[in-house]
Amino acid sequence: MEDILGIGIGYVAVLMPVLLVGVIFFFNTKDEKNKYAAMIEISQNIQDPSELRELLENLQGKTQPIDYRRSGVITLFIGLGIFLFGMSLSGEIVPGIGLLVGAIGAGSIVAGYLYPNDSAELTKAVERFEES
Repeated sequence: MEDILGIGIGYVAVLMPVLLVGVIFFFNTKDEKNKYAAMIEISQNIQDPSELRELLENLQGKTQPIDYRRSGVITLFIGLGIFLFGMSLSGEIVPGIGLLVGAIGAGSIVAGYLYPNDSAELTKAVERFEES
């Protein structure tokens, strides 16, 4: 019985990521399908083309650019928390992991200032470049 259980645990461990990706794909596809079905149903009942265009723009879901500064600050403080937690345990590995995560957060903050993400910052960066 222990041999069968040992083999079964191995299979579960190997197949769990596949199952997880499958579940995520299933629910993502189901959500997209329902969204498009709702768009078709509503578009059949709307007579004014301007309302239809506005509805389609709202349902398409515009993506916002990634704010590296915000996510960098969050990551930096998570790393600081892990570092302090590791120092309280008096271990050697956990504080190192905290410093690594904090360094990644600091790098994200720097990337946020080096690579502007909204149109106003991009315009300012282009104007500064053209002036030089």
